[in-house]
Amino acid sequence: MRRPGGPQMPSQAQSMQASRVSQPVRKKKRYADKLISPQVRELVPESQAYMDLLAFEQKLDATITRKKLDIQEALKRPQKVKKRLRIYISHTFIAGKEPEKEGDEGTVPMWELRVEGRLIEDQTNGSTTTSGHSTPAVPARPLPKRKFSSFFKSLVIELDKDIYGPDNHLVEWHRTPTTNETDGFQVKRPGDRPVKCTILLLLDYQPMKFKLHPRLAKVLGIAAETRPKIIEALWQYIKTHKLQDPVDHDTVNNDTFLEQVFSCKRMRFMEIPQRLHQLLQQPDPLVLSHIIKHNEGGAEKNTACYDIDVEVEDPLKQHMAAFVHAQANTQDIANLDQKIYDVVDQINEWKTRRDFYVRFADHPHEFIRKWLVSQSQDLKTMTEASGEGEAERRADHYYKPETQEGVFRYIYQKVQQKRAELEQGLGVRNN
Repeated sequence: MRRPGGPQMPSQAQSMQASRVSQPVRKKKRYADKLISPQVRELVPESQAYMDLLAFEQKLDATITRKKLDIQEALKRPQKVKKRLRIYISHTFIAGKEPEKEGDEGTVPMWELRVEGRLIEDQTNGSTTTSGHSTPAVPARPLPKRKFSSFFKSLVIELDKDIYGPDNHLVEWHRTPTTNETDGFQVKRPGDRPVKCTILLLLDYQPMKFKLHPRLAKVLGIAAETRPKIIEALWQYIKTHKLQDPVDHDTVNNDTFLEQVFSCKRMRFMEIPQRLHQLLQQPDPLVLSHIIKHNEGGAEKNTACYDIDVEVEDPLKQHMAAFVHAQANTQDIANLDQKIYDVVDQINEWKTRRDFYVRFADHPHEFIRKWLVSQSQDLKTMTEASGEGEAERRADHYYKPETQEGVFRYIYQKVQQKRAELEQGLGVRNN
């Protein structure tokens, strides 16, 4: 046990006893336990480099924690990037066969139309930059390949009604909850004449996008967007043009343009979603025209390509989520922190020993006297003894009235105890 007022002689027995006491309940370490005391830094100036590293580590931990929180907030929002989807529209003709002899069945000429597509990856990854130097690509786990049909909500192929009639000129595909994705669509029909066809592709936006009324689109400067983005753009317009009522903040004073859009001079904020609902429509489908005709040059396959912009999940989202939930180095960091705690504890123990021997070297006589007093007090504390140590060393202490009375009481108690033992042994009963 160590007293603040008196010196202590460090010994192996004391350290072993302290370790045994501390084993059942291990104190939780804090950042302050990593710090080196100013006295040690004065003795060892080189230890300031450790304190600088500790301050840098604290700043780095704060930065990483802040970035993780920012990434967690970013992961809650839908993250989309624009990619280019290349659509291939091709057709082939299958020649018919006349029956070679009577009784054989011939085949009529047919054509086959195929609509396929794939994503065109960015050419900037790992390619040559504008300065002509090669930029190495960052290794990343490839995202699962998306099927062509996953980009669309519906596909309609409209053939020439004059050739195939009103009941057989439409080929339709619509997404359902049980739809199996495919890499392309194909249509076969008999015929060898040129056929005009129109392909209607309706993109499957996630989240859903809406087409704005022409007047509203002109005011906000956007043609199609998600509902939250439209409301945000409208609020920015209201705030920029100071249309919010200065007295009733829940009311908007429409300007000339908004009055033409919403057909009212004033409206409440809670009415905006309902009024917007009437001005939002489903986006227009992509319209591609194609002519199915036999190539006079003899080519078996005729292909046309179209590039459109689509939105896909940001590939960085996986890396961001992996960074937030990464636990690979947690145990290593905890082990290194524990080593730092142990080293700092050892340094503090060495500092205590050094102070002990320095005081002994400077004032040996006074040090030994204080040390004996401290050890005596520690011994009494450990044996649960109480009393006045310095006063008990002098004879006057035992001539006090309370001391004599205590002695008389003690002797009387002992006499009564012996008397009871004798009476019990002789069988005498005191009535």
